[in-house]
Amino acid sequence: MKKVRLGLMGFGETNRHLYRLCLEDDQIEVVVISDIGRPEILVYLLDAESKRNEGEIDAKLEGNYLVSKNGKARFVKGTTPTDVPWDAFNVDIVVDGTGKYDTRKEMEGHLEGGAKRVILASLPSDDIDRIIIKGVNDNTMKKSDRLISAGSSTTNATAIMLKIIDEAFGIDYAMFTTVHSYTADQPLRDTAASDFRRSRSAAENIIPNETPTPRWIEKILPEFKNKIEGTALNVPIPAGSLLDLTLVLSDADVSVKDIDAAIEAAAGKIPGILEVTDDPIVSVDVVGNRHSVIYDKQATMRSKGKMVKILTWYHNTLTMASRIKDLIIEYQKLNEKGGLK
Repeated sequence: MKKVRLGLMGFGETNRHLYRLCLEDDQIEVVVISDIGRPEILVYLLDAESKRNEGEIDAKLEGNYLVSKNGKARFVKGTTPTDVPWDAFNVDIVVDGTGKYDTRKEMEGHLEGGAKRVILASLPSDDIDRIIIKGVNDNTMKKSDRLISAGSSTTNATAIMLKIIDEAFGIDYAMFTTVHSYTADQPLRDTAASDFRRSRSAAENIIPNETPTPRWIEKILPEFKNKIEGTALNVPIPAGSLLDLTLVLSDADVSVKDIDAAIEAAAGKIPGILEVTDDPIVSVDVVGNRHSVIYDKQATMRSKGKMVKILTWYHNTLTMASRIKDLIIEYQKLNEKGGLK
């Protein structure tokens, strides 16, 4: 496969994970990083996280370049998608990890700058070419896709579990709560913001929050139209999230063992995406795990009726970086093999 020349818009946590993942093979070269932060501080954060998580990496700042065995990535200061001349770096794909530029029009700014394809590291605000959830609808990828989203960590986990259970037993209705680690846009201390609850300290509180996942699940899995609701709780931990999924099944005779068997069978078909554990894990135990969703066998509950509660886990930013890397490689293979038109 021809090496992909990758541009990163924003060098936050997800894109820093992605950079480290790209060092593991020679299929992707990060050639430019656009961020408003000082390169010295951005590399300092990359080094600190690497030592804490995956171990020290061989990447050093030389002038305005981040140099590694992967190649040389130029740091540039770009505030918006239209600020960066991606064509000057011969960039194939841009990954926008800013969390700010999530409309079709804003994403098209990267194409205007010369990028051939844009992958959003979050959910979009409006319709784009494709939202791809690995293990769910990756068979719909087309060579013509230009504006793509890898979903969100919650959307990945939810969609995978819904697809498996619905195909095995049928689902009449679904409701979920994502118990999510706090995010960079939350304040550490109480401060006036645009939302009442999100004005409260992320370090001190469990904070109810909204999630766009149900809206996009209905598009990714149209069979769940008007059949899914969800909410979020941001909790004071830095990484490791939990999906609490409650389902009303179509079949009243499904046992917990039946559910375990269906999920274990599915895990064998999508390795690297779904993992099953029988260990009594807690949130810190999934930090560093690249799977989109980790099914907790010990936590499944079954009511006397048709209701089932399932708990699954995921490391939100690392999960997203892993799935984005998968998409980069698969779209490049589509380009070279012809693929779907």
